[in-house]
Amino acid sequence: MNAKAPTAVKICGITQVKQALEIASIGVNAIGVIGVKSSPRFLQEVDRRKLFSELTQHAPGVDRVWVIADLGLDEIIQGIEGIGSPSVIQLHGNESREKCIKLKKRLPQIEFWKSFRIRQQSDVLKAQAFQDSVDSILLDSWSRVNLGGTGQIIPIEFLSSANFQIPWWLAGGISAEWISEVLLELNPFGIDASSKLETHPGIKDIQKVKDLLKAVNNLI
Repeated sequence: MNAKAPTAVKICGITQVKQALEIASIGVNAIGVIGVKSSPRFLQEVDRRKLFSELTQHAPGVDRVWVIADLGLDEIIQGIEGIGSPSVIQLHGNESREKCIKLKKRLPQIEFWKSFRIRQQSDVLKAQAFQDSVDSILLDSWSRVNLGGTGQIIPIEFLSSANFQIPWWLAGGISAEWISEVLLELNPFGIDASSKLETHPGIKDIQKVKDLLKAVNNLI
């Protein structure tokens, strides 16, 4: 019997360089920074570039994920030029397949992940239709007011029939307490955690991050 492949872990909504480096050092695969101004975890460009620059220097194997929503091509190009660039752009808005394809063609050096807020099972089918236009799919919980970081959990039954041919990530209420149950039922490429690991928006409880990683690794 083959061993279960390790589940990748992304910690999102980081706002401090010190925390980014500490979290990178304990074994995560990706760190996300929010570029959506309406988010309480939004990080200004100068601070985002400093954080990504430090990760590039001290943790080059960790993906640097810039989370954006409905930015224009010129804004995206400006955001990835120069020091402190992301290695991944996570599209968290209403981007179309056509826009995703255009971005991948125009910026082949960047990975593009597309996020979908899952309100009902049919939303999973919508996400599957994007598999030919991005590098990864991220499934997040739905909220009337927030694009992400809600702490809400997607009902597992919505995902039981999910059939992705590219890597997919699970977000929404991810914590050490819940993840063991989830990974016994589902097999995502990775998990994306944010609000359930925080003391307040943008500031993580490092022990909760460690507990999540321990819970994930114990399932391998």
